[in-house]
Amino acid sequence: MKIQSITTKLYQWKGPVKTTDTIFATPVSLLPFQEDSQAPYRFFSWLVVEIVTDEGHVGYGNAGLSPDVTKLIIDSKLKSLLIGENPMHTEYLYEKMYRSSVAYGRKGSVIAAISALDIALWDIKGQALKQPVFMLLGGRTKEYIPTYYSRLYTRDLDSLQKEAAHYKSEGFTGMKLRCGYPLTDGMAGMRKNVEMVKVVRDAVGDDVDIMLEAYMGFNFAYARQLLKELEPYNLRWVEELLLPDEIHNFAKLKRYTDIPLSGGEHEYTRFGFYDLLKADALDIFQFDTNRVGGFTEAQKICTMAQLHGVEVIPHGGQMHNLHVVMSSFASPMAEYFPQTEIEVGNEMFWYIFDGEAIAENGRLQLDDNKPGMGLTLKTEGLEHFNIIK
Repeated sequence: MKIQSITTKLYQWKGPVKTTDTIFATPVSLLPFQEDSQAPYRFFSWLVVEIVTDEGHVGYGNAGLSPDVTKLIIDSKLKSLLIGENPMHTEYLYEKMYRSSVAYGRKGSVIAAISALDIALWDIKGQALKQPVFMLLGGRTKEYIPTYYSRLYTRDLDSLQKEAAHYKSEGFTGMKLRCGYPLTDGMAGMRKNVEMVKVVRDAVGDDVDIMLEAYMGFNFAYARQLLKELEPYNLRWVEELLLPDEIHNFAKLKRYTDIPLSGGEHEYTRFGFYDLLKADALDIFQFDTNRVGGFTEAQKICTMAQLHGVEVIPHGGQMHNLHVVMSSFASPMAEYFPQTEIEVGNEMFWYIFDGEAIAENGRLQLDDNKPGMGLTLKTEGLEHFNIIK
């Protein structure tokens, strides 16, 4: 079997966007002179990669990180490395792409591009062998995938409380909210961030896990004090308190708190996660398979993490992450972004693909009999997209 063609499709959303009270800390929000510190982190386009073989198999990969740049990298740099190759040789093809691009790659958009292609290759491998990807990665390690609800974007305390209570009633035993107030709001903002956590804890009780997302928005001093203020609320973890390159400061924070620290959403490849392990910087890894290097790297990182007692709970609940969660004992649960109106961009997956797993009573299930990734592209309801090939 040989790779015959590779096509990239950039899906640009042109429809309505919900913007009401969707405000939370970002890396830019601690800078002065910012009118909209969230603008760089909203993404309203998504890349789909389609690999076709000479035997008629079609594999789909995707990238949500800088998809316009990722498309250019695939079309101009990586596609030619794969045409004519056997798609079953995923280990070799990953190394071929990584080593061919190492002078200008290693992290960021280049690894996102490699990830998208790697996911599509594993999709083909599963179809050819008539097995779901998770079976090829190691098989079923759990009866079902526990999942936590990931939204709670609002800063309005009444709305926050009602949303949390509603999704508890839907069967979710974990949920994640965002820090609504940036570092520049000082101690008053910190008190408001803590009050948001308190409101959610009061709404859901002590038997529901609560996670707090900081999205790289703070510095060491603020983060250390915030962790101290959060201690009474028994958080499952606090996420991405600092910039991802501040590995040394994550390691220091970890020594100052009993609250588990998570991160890695913006880290890349086994080499990046080895650095985190070596520094003992995090308790939980949250890579996204469509950024970290695809399935080929994800399974290596899971093995490394399990050896060191670090949990793996990937960013995003899309199918490329769910296959990893199902196949690894390192991964106890998955994140879940429900299908809603377009707000920050994570919702777009639902509008592009059919086959995404839907949570029931806070649980996700994968089909043992659906080969590959289990996804197909939607052919209807695309009127709000501009699709560029």
